[in-house]
Amino acid sequence: MTNKTHADDVDFIRALAELLQENDLSELQVKRNYADDGNLNVRVSRVSASAIQVAVPAAPVAPAAPAAPAPVAAPAEAAPASDDPAALPGAITSPMVGTAYLAPEPGAEVFVKIGDKVTEGQTLLIVEAMKTMNQIPAPKAGTVKRILVEDGAPVEFGAPLMVVE
Repeated sequence: MTNKTHADDVDFIRALAELLQENDLSELQVKRNYADDGNLNVRVSRVSASAIQVAVPAAPVAPAAPAAPAPVAAPAEAAPASDDPAALPGAITSPMVGTAYLAPEPGAEVFVKIGDKVTEGQTLLIVEAMKTMNQIPAPKAGTVKRILVEDGAPVEFGAPLMVVE
């Protein structure tokens, strides 16, 4: 019976993933109870295409956006190459999944702007994960060349956040 249940569970999870996509949902969680074999907890989630575009290649999108992400507009002109920003030598990537914030609180001055000189250990931005604000420090001294995320944008583990050279 365990093999049958396992195969049924796989089919059930596939059906949930299809349901997620068909209804344009970002997350779905289901608990299935079995009379004799315990239960199955399933959480299926995905990142929408618009979230990926906002979180990763924010610099090329910024010129079409309203004035709020103005500091991001300069690197679009300074970096015409369409290479993966995470591959750049000074790329700083997200150590976790969460929400990126460029300022310590809403309405406050941003931690850094493009062209700012930073010191090793200086806070560049915050990534909120599970209601915890995690400061992202500069791994080395240098100059902020590009800001690749918008304030309040969702970020994935390993997503490029900034370039400091």
